[in-house]
Amino acid sequence: MAVRRMDHAGIVVEDLAAAVAFFIELGLELEGEASVGGQWADELLGLEGVKADIAMVRTPDGHTRIELSTFHSPLFTGTTTPSPVNVPGIPRLTFVVDDVNDTLTRLRPHGAELVGIVTHYEDIYRYCYIHGPNGVTIGLVQELRTSSDAG
Repeated sequence: MAVRRMDHAGIVVEDLAAAVAFFIELGLELEGEASVGGQWADELLGLEGVKADIAMVRTPDGHTRIELSTFHSPLFTGTTTPSPVNVPGIPRLTFVVDDVNDTLTRLRPHGAELVGIVTHYEDIYRYCYIHGPNGVTIGLVQELRTSSDAG
């Protein structure tokens, strides 16, 4: 087998501290922070003069990590806006949460914006999408059934 596991997903953000605060409020844990740059970073990323700060956050179960990074150089000169959830190639992260409404209430002060509405998928999930840091689309899923309900 070629793939042993997924290591992490990466998101470039403009405000690293705000993004870390958002994901910590969501329930992830800060694993570590570092500054990166130099020839190895330039070669890896295909850019010149890379200087960036990164933070790794992980889910409480330890199985999923997200690398949040902000670049001091080279600077991105384009524009970004939140995209609809049906745009090909748009990263979308989805998390199972205890309570969708509570999670929304806690994340709104951190800039979370509801994409559509909170809805139900049959009697299995309460589900919604939000735009998080720099417009990253995040799904919030509340399981309505327990594993004992399925049997």
